[in-house]
Amino acid sequence: MRSLSGRFLILTILFVMLAEVLIFVPSIARYRQDYLLQRLERAQIATLTLLGSEQMITPDVEAELLENAGVLNVVLRRDALRELMLSSTLPGAVGFTVDLSAPSIYVLIRDALRRLSVATPEVIRVIGVPVKSGGIEIEITMDSRLLRASMLEYALNILILSLIISIITAALLFVSVRRLLVRPIQMLVDDMDRFAASPEDARQIIQPTSKVRELRAAEEALYAMERQVSQSLKQKQRLAQLGEAVAKIAHDLRNILTTATLLGDRLHRVEDATVQRVAPRLIASLGRAVALTEGTLAFGRAEEAPPQLKRTRLQEVCEEVCESERLAVKDDAIEIICDVAPDLAFPLDKDQMYRVLTNLVRNACQAILATKHPGHVCISAYETTHTVNIEVHDTGPGLPEKARENLFKPFGGSARKGGTGLGLIISTELVRGHGGTLTLKSSDDTGTVFLIELPLKYEITPA
Repeated sequence: MRSLSGRFLILTILFVMLAEVLIFVPSIARYRQDYLLQRLERAQIATLTLLGSEQMITPDVEAELLENAGVLNVVLRRDALRELMLSSTLPGAVGFTVDLSAPSIYVLIRDALRRLSVATPEVIRVIGVPVKSGGIEIEITMDSRLLRASMLEYALNILILSLIISIITAALLFVSVRRLLVRPIQMLVDDMDRFAASPEDARQIIQPTSKVRELRAAEEALYAMERQVSQSLKQKQRLAQLGEAVAKIAHDLRNILTTATLLGDRLHRVEDATVQRVAPRLIASLGRAVALTEGTLAFGRAEEAPPQLKRTRLQEVCEEVCESERLAVKDDAIEIICDVAPDLAFPLDKDQMYRVLTNLVRNACQAILATKHPGHVCISAYETTHTVNIEVHDTGPGLPEKARENLFKPFGGSARKGGTGLGLIISTELVRGHGGTLTLKSSDDTGTVFLIELPLKYEITPA
């Protein structure tokens, strides 16, 4: 009974039986009324013998007439007088009176249920109107045992018939529901089990075939979900392979960068104004590159080191980002601006925030360069009641619709041909490590704005 079809079978039988009960109650009341009316008609026919003959009948004939009519006494009222037409010795006093002159359905149902529930025999009086204008009123007395026995027999027949109808109806509904509903649901479950066993196999993705609207909608929803899961698994597998490959490269790359750092230290000794200005930036960038390669293995495990929070002036970080990107752009047509108040300072990880802002500024510069028109990129910041908000605004062409839909998905949110979109993924992870959020505030043909919201009261969440 734990199956859907089994429960449906039981409920069908119960509901059909309930419907039969609702039909049975007025039916048994009508049966009782017809039974009593028949006794009145038989009693009236029995009195015709006396009305058509002036001679007295013998007691034996009178007893036979009463027995055939199924009554004990018959009283007929043809005018103002009531006349006892047939009589016999009553087994007791009259215990209940039934008036069939103008009965209501409520009275008929109530009296019928009473007769079924009262098992004690009693003498009942029945009053009715004679048929064919045979008088004004006819009254009989009768034993209730025959009436109750006949009603019980009728109720038993109704019960047996109801059970047969219930079983046939339930069986037909059971077969229909199992074929039209339970079987398709079971097939849907089997499809899910097969897909769960091998989600990477595209052949296991369900193909919607049902012609029932609701089941078709369920199959289509499952189809969309399985496709998304399968694509996500493949994408994560590629990312895992990429992480493994990058981890293998990290060791050799770190040695190369270490050598480049040593060469940068020697370059710093050259007494040239341009070299003296560029060399510290070069050495700092190489240092960050070395630190980044050392953390590559952790990144391959989808982990970032927790931020090392120190109270830092945000302007210092922004100016360093802007200076580095100005050197990288090599194009005076792009103006990179730092619009951050000098006194805005709060706890943050300088290196991680540098990586975040560098990713955003670099993406903005690449978007402007693609247009081959002048433009500018601006980093601004302001405080609210609970947060420090950092905005990176550019005057580029805005992000394409497809890039906006998949903006924070690996290999899906890049607006540049050949881009991976991993920069935004990394930036989002680093900002989340600070307890903040990175969102796209706006993007149209006038430019794009990314918003970083960092809480003033830090509750650092694991990256």
